[in-house]
Amino acid sequence: MLLASLHPTLAHALSLLHVAAVALGLLLYVALTHSGRQRRPPSAALAWVLALIAFPYLALPVYLLLGTRKLAHAHAPQDPPAATPVAATANWASALTRGLDLPPPRRCAALRIEADGARALQALLELLDAARTRIDIEVFLLRADAVGTAVAEALARAHARGVAVRVLLDGLGAFAGHRRTLRLLRGSGAQLRWFSPLRLRLRPQFGRGNLRNHRKLVVVDGQRLWTGGRNLACEYFLGHAPAPAWDDLSLLADGGIARDAARLFARDWALAGGDAAMPAAEPIDAAEDGTLAQLLPSGPDRRDDTAYALLLGAIHRADARVLLATPYFVPDDALQLALVLAARRGVQVELLLPARSNHHLADIARARSLRELAAAGAHIHLLPRMLHAKAFVIDAALASAGSINLDGRSLFLNYELNVLLHDPAEIEALADWFAARRAQASPYVARAPGWLRDVGEGMVRALGFQL
Repeated sequence: MLLASLHPTLAHALSLLHVAAVALGLLLYVALTHSGRQRRPPSAALAWVLALIAFPYLALPVYLLLGTRKLAHAHAPQDPPAATPVAATANWASALTRGLDLPPPRRCAALRIEADGARALQALLELLDAARTRIDIEVFLLRADAVGTAVAEALARAHARGVAVRVLLDGLGAFAGHRRTLRLLRGSGAQLRWFSPLRLRLRPQFGRGNLRNHRKLVVVDGQRLWTGGRNLACEYFLGHAPAPAWDDLSLLADGGIARDAARLFARDWALAGGDAAMPAAEPIDAAEDGTLAQLLPSGPDRRDDTAYALLLGAIHRADARVLLATPYFVPDDALQLALVLAARRGVQVELLLPARSNHHLADIARARSLRELAAAGAHIHLLPRMLHAKAFVIDAALASAGSINLDGRSLFLNYELNVLLHDPAEIEALADWFAARRAQASPYVARAPGWLRDVGEGMVRALGFQL
């Protein structure tokens, strides 16, 4: 109608301009997708193409700002595998991790899983107070509350005795309170960098604003590691009266995987514009009979969708049990099908979720998957408080805990970090943690949705990849 009212020459020029904008958008999409090896799921690729055709003037700038999924730089080399007994690695789980180019399993002089928030915080503060040469912290969120203050005071004490301190925070996770965080850390002596900060200007590394750093790790002296699912804020450790602390997990390890974590931090620090040179690591005594553990880094900096590929392969391989704990459950079709098939072939498939999470859209998006899993024979348990722990146990062969949620954002977009456990004692310890929470949960009861609810679930699920 608008074009019909214009002069024919102008209308023809505008039509050609629109066709050129669509063609340019599609050409850039194809070129950047292939040159960057983005490997998008078909649904995401189709959504981008349709958006670029229907709304080229809006979709193209959004794509250039947010469309990157995998970084095109060379994949960082890993260390040569550590010597471990053949019996400890000769199983399908170890073969799978080797095939995904993960850091090798390491013997840890000590490894502890900490479920209690207050004890996890105390362990972290004691670790910081024991630092001799350096402290590296990488976390999605450090809030200026009681927990953040305690951490900042520990960092200030470390700096006063000559310890080098580096803190890497996600630019979006700390966006709302970044000024308060800056004030909190000002007296700590820490070098502070923001990972992919939100700025109202184009940067040379365009397209990466949607890639967030969700990893949580603290490395002390290159040989001691604190990691897991907790951010440095009160709700993860102590809670806010009358609400209890969120149910979560932290892991503490001395030895081999701490050195791998130090290398991971050095690469992330360099991506945030810091010095790419990694400080020399202090010598680590190799533990010959310690706990066998392994880092599971996942994210845009890796060739594969590492966590997703490992979990999918492990579920297809499982023949006894698949125990999954996550606050947000929005699986893609392949992961959903793997769980359904496992349940149908008689595998004990159990899912532990909060009855109501802190993200209402994620609770809506999970509903269709939960109904299908329940119909296939899976057991779903709803905890009456906020569960923030991310963990899985597959048979008696493999277990893991860390920062990786079971949703599209965590599995395909975020920088994430889990710890894989290979020894039977630690695998059973995580299974026991799961069983204790299961005993406090209520069983999920599937209910057929009404028409309006079904439409709403479908619309929210269409956005599930970005949740």
